[in-house]
Amino acid sequence: MSKSEVVIVGSGIAGIVAALELLENDQQCQITMIDRDEAKKMGGLARSAFGGMALIDTPEQQRMKIKDSPDIALKDWLSFAEFSESDYWPRRWAEFYVERSRRDVYDWMKAKGIHFIPAVNWTERGDYTPGNSVPRYHVIWGTSQHLVETLIQKLQNHPQQQRLQMLFRHRLDSLQVQQGKVTGIKGFDEHNQRDFEITCDRVIVATGGINGSLDRVRRVWSDAISPVPRAGKLLNGCHPYCDGRGHDAVTAVGGKVTRLEHMWNYAAGVAHTDPKFSEHGLSLIPPKTALWLDSSGKRIGPKPLITAFDTHDLCKAIAELPDQYSWQLLNLKICEKELAVSGAQHNPNIRDRNILAFIKDILLGNKWLAKEMIDHCPDFITGNNLAELVDNMNQLTGEDKVRLSDVRHAAEAWDHQINLPEKFQNDEQLRRIKHLRQWKGDKLRTCKKQTILDPKAGPLIAIRERIISRKSLGGIQTDLDSQVLNIQGQPIEGLYAVGEAAGFGGGGASGKRSLEGTFLSGCILTARQAAKHIVNSDLSERPINRQVSAEKELAAEI
Repeated sequence: MSKSEVVIVGSGIAGIVAALELLENDQQCQITMIDRDEAKKMGGLARSAFGGMALIDTPEQQRMKIKDSPDIALKDWLSFAEFSESDYWPRRWAEFYVERSRRDVYDWMKAKGIHFIPAVNWTERGDYTPGNSVPRYHVIWGTSQHLVETLIQKLQNHPQQQRLQMLFRHRLDSLQVQQGKVTGIKGFDEHNQRDFEITCDRVIVATGGINGSLDRVRRVWSDAISPVPRAGKLLNGCHPYCDGRGHDAVTAVGGKVTRLEHMWNYAAGVAHTDPKFSEHGLSLIPPKTALWLDSSGKRIGPKPLITAFDTHDLCKAIAELPDQYSWQLLNLKICEKELAVSGAQHNPNIRDRNILAFIKDILLGNKWLAKEMIDHCPDFITGNNLAELVDNMNQLTGEDKVRLSDVRHAAEAWDHQINLPEKFQNDEQLRRIKHLRQWKGDKLRTCKKQTILDPKAGPLIAIRERIISRKSLGGIQTDLDSQVLNIQGQPIEGLYAVGEAAGFGGGGASGKRSLEGTFLSGCILTARQAAKHIVNSDLSERPINRQVSAEKELAAEI
């Protein structure tokens, strides 16, 4: 048995921020961080993420003449969230986020040496439910991998680093609570294959969400939202260790977990090019000029599917298809211009901060990425003509579901619309593309007038896409100090939850839908609040000890 004042369970971005804040602001606190994964994977999912953040009224927005404010952002947030009357703490966290994202996230990161790409992107504009009314999606220059590595380096080089102990391959099994107060944790050392126990005064649960367990995702999936994805129709874009173990430990000591049925999944998942576990997938940013087809090759409608408006409804539309997967039909020219893949691995020029290569890809297209996916992803199918493409699509699924006549009808009708003078075009997808291209960030990465059957733009490409599990919007309920609340709504003394484990604040700060980019920033915000509360509690509980310590330091200097 060992002892520590604070135990942080999880070394993802939320856990790292909490540890760094405690080192910087509490000169006596002894901290132990445990994580189930290996030391080299410290940083969790943030290490491989793209690094986008929804931030409000930033210098980047001001330079682009984007008028934003907490009031505007809150109106957008509440529209997308659709909170119920019982979502008191999620709404409080939403209000807190829009007021503090600039100071407590943006300014904090800039002080740590983290910068953003100057262009602000416009995501989740809303379909029938209004979303982001202005662009506010900021991309970290270096992706979130750079953020993780920067903060880890600051931890390792911190003058108070000796107060932090890090234990990897350690799994949390249970929390210890006596008379409503945390007293420690129990778990299993998976490296040495033995039980361990740590007594402590405070525990910060930073274990991530539940979306790494596809079985658990299916169990909490609400039929009221959409049909549950069947076996083989759901990919894992998270990590198997994000399985809800932290949620279970909190529930076992009386903590409240809410809104797990609310998730932020994506509709354009494909098999990973370098899989690390079963059903490992990648999330595409789907090409906007591609046609979205069902399993038979018919265009999905009557409302055509297109990204950048409502990810929640895209997933719903795919889950409601009889076969629960889709195809996107395009050609090489569209693919090179418009395809993007979420994550640091497939954005190396941003990740490595290679400005010249980044500009080249924007202007000339991601030719290397198109080749990478065609060569190494089994869900990317090519053909020199429609007949060959359809044959290859059917070979992939092992079924003769895709009908050449349906694919041909969809492609020819689309091309006909594109070739019409703009005043005669009558296709909802084209109207949305025209709207998207009015924003310079989308104009650079969206074709203006590119047909699919253009013989000069081949080969033809079909991408099989499935829903991919990504983030939990619900989680452990917390107050604005990140204290875990029990089922009576009262804080459990010494117990905190941060990041995705807490539904990014309050057990579900985003409600039904995220404005996108509220995840990494939500981890930072909730972790800083937990650390601040612990520091303030220590200041009030240990004034005498601090005075003695200060006197000793002064004597030593003399």
